Amino acid sequence: MDYVIMGLQLLLSLSILIVLHEFGHFLPSKIFGVRVEKFYLFFDPWFSVIKKKIGETEYGIGWLPLGGYVKLSGMIDESMDKEQMLQPEQPWEFRSKPAWQRLIIMLGGIIMNVILGILFYGMILFVWGKDTIPTDGMKYGIYADSLAQSIGLQDGDIIQSMDGERLANYRDIRKRIFLDKAQTIEVKRGGQDVSIQIPETLASEIVSYKGVFVDIRFPVTLVEVPDDSPNAGKIQAGDQLLAVGNSPIQFSPAFNIVLKQASSSTINTTWLRGNDTITTQVAVSEDGKLGMVMDGAQNHIEFVTKEYGLGEAAVGGFTEAYDFLFNIYIRSFGRLFDGTAKVSESLGGFGTFAKMFPTDWNWEVFWKNTAMLSLILAFMNLLPIPALDGGHVVFLLYEMVTGKKPSDKFMEYATIAGFVFVMGLVLLANGLDIWRWLGG
Repeated sequence: MDYVIMGLQLLLSLSILIVLHEFGHFLPSKIFGVRVEKFYLFFDPWFSVIKKKIGETEYGIGWLPLGGYVKLSGMIDESMDKEQMLQPEQPWEFRSKPAWQRLIIMLGGIIMNVILGILFYGMILFVWGKDTIPTDGMKYGIYADSLAQSIGLQDGDIIQSMDGERLANYRDIRKRIFLDKAQTIEVKRGGQDVSIQIPETLASEIVSYKGVFVDIRFPVTLVEVPDDSPNAGKIQAGDQLLAVGNSPIQFSPAFNIVLKQASSSTINTTWLRGNDTITTQVAVSEDGKLGMVMDGAQNHIEFVTKEYGLGEAAVGGFTEAYDFLFNIYIRSFGRLFDGTAKVSESLGGFGTFAKMFPTDWNWEVFWKNTAMLSLILAFMNLLPIPALDGGHVVFLLYEMVTGKKPSDKFMEYATIAGFVFVMGLVLLANGLDIWRWLGG
């Protein structure tokens, strides 16, 4: 069921973005008098799921969820309608319009995706505000997993800064390592200031790292023990974990890891109940749970929450979109070319994108992911690859500079080559997802 919810969120997110991206082409086409023959969500080779003609345009939903399209009269595109191109040029056709109008039409979808990214980020700030977790506001410090420990970090460290710059948000730690290639982490450990050198190799290691690296550390305290829990009567609300077996484990997420490792078995635990120490054997379910409610991290950290008015949210939306697109995504994309990241580890298909979404329906996360996907689609569509908007933009700019329009035959071959390349990339990305799922 978890995967279904994640998949449905991705499907809804992409459907919204595809329809509005294509509307970005549709609107200027109508303004400039270009006939739109089809407006489709998803592709429709051989047949459509739904279709209805309104005026001169057929609107529909295809069965192949790899994107969407608008078919413009007098344009060589994925439909490869060569017969139409052999007919005399008509005033309502794309090819009859001035180059600057055709350029605006081709950029319309990209511009729409950028605007949507800004609007969605602004809406998120206006409705939910923005929470940050300063690293010095984590009362019990960090949980350091095996990779973090390998560079010298320890459980309980309170991160002060990286390269001497205070961290306003602990979620920026991985970004600072991967994108900024930070060289030092300054922590407070047992009241002492400790500086840890970051190996140069960590930036490339952390790209495909599946662990948490560092996480919020907080005491394991029981909030509720339902009557139907297999551990009812053994432990009760208010108990605080002291140890598992002979190991002094008191904090999450270390305890959660122990539970997963002990699934479908029992473990010896020690708890503090008031002034008493209770030792008992508890049962761990198949999915690594005790069947009770534990205190959450939010009660042991100091959130800094900023609320936004409408004007502030509009400016903040632009800032958030700019930061993600230019300071995170494009810089991450650039790491594919400097050796820091590998294509085989960074490329992902629908499975990778689905994992962006949580297993429960959370509208704040949904819109945040949709904003990111919108900006990713804008960037990817701007790449100078024939069959993508960016490829058409390059040919139009060439025409505007030289005054020469590429021949229909050239455009036909370029579109075929670009379409094959893009489909090959889609197959590779989703193939890598399947390979990872199989344990490759």
